Amino acid sequence: MTSFLGRPLVHFGLAVATVLALPLLLRSGTLASEILIYALAVAACNLLLGYTGLLSFGQGIFFGLGSYVAGLVLLRTPLPVPVMLVVALAVGAATATAVGWLSIRRQGVYFVMLTLAFSQMFYFLAYTSSGLTGGDNGLLDVPRPSLGGALLADPWSYYAYVAVLFLGLFAALQRVALSTFGRTLLAIRDNEARASAIGFPVRTFKVAAFAISGAVTAVAGALHAMLIGVAPLSNIEYHTSESLLIMTIIGGSANLFASVLGAAAYLVAGDLLSAIWPRWLLLLGLILIGIALFMQRGLWGLIERAAALVSRAPAPDDPAPDRPVVPAEGAKP
Repeated sequence: MTSFLGRPLVHFGLAVATVLALPLLLRSGTLASEILIYALAVAACNLLLGYTGLLSFGQGIFFGLGSYVAGLVLLRTPLPVPVMLVVALAVGAATATAVGWLSIRRQGVYFVMLTLAFSQMFYFLAYTSSGLTGGDNGLLDVPRPSLGGALLADPWSYYAYVAVLFLGLFAALQRVALSTFGRTLLAIRDNEARASAIGFPVRTFKVAAFAISGAVTAVAGALHAMLIGVAPLSNIEYHTSESLLIMTIIGGSANLFASVLGAAAYLVAGDLLSAIWPRWLLLLGLILIGIALFMQRGLWGLIERAAALVSRAPAPDDPAPDRPVVPAEGAKP
């Protein structure tokens, strides 16, 4: 059963099933679209954390830049939405390349601090450049895309638009993760010194991972701006990077579909708990403590454990201990 769950085609099938199930499970088309948008950003974050072993607090930079690109292009130019998305992808990739090239020059806590410093720098640049970004108010009245002359104002119509883009980008990320490039990222994550010793250009691979992650995250930010009609300053705050990392941890960094689970769990829990208790983030803190202590592989690891119990096999991260075989009484050795 666990080997079945490990097949890439199964993961894409689960992504398709999620896209089809959300309209049946949720009443809000806006929430359903938000889940897919953040799932894209979390999957891009997972490419850095789960596949490359890079804990980056700079993902909010690319998410916010994607939002601003959507607002500036759609409000101040006649360019259509598809061209805007390509521009957002290019801006995200270029910025991530620069941030990644500078950040990976250090490792460990110094790398983390560099990404956090870049996040703060871009936030204050956006805050002070009010003529370009709208400052604290953000860019207002960002329009949604139109198909055949009809504006996708209905939440579920926009959800269908987001779903198509989500599946396409998810399949592209999955192809990257399963390629020789993705396998090399795993080798770098597991033993960077050995990967460098056998001739892999480790820095080049890390920068490339940053570029891909930043490009997809920027597209997610652009879709989010069109969803809420605003390119807010909050999208480029370091809190956005924290939220993306939390979703990644909740879902698990085992594979890309785990990112979908993390985004869905975080957003649905926030939507339900915030209506009950304004300080619901305290509960989220307790959940994260439980995951850190008992569920290091996140929700996906829980699914793998359940599948292992069904198939009566040990979970992949909890192998059965070696025990001596004691013969039954009276049995011949």
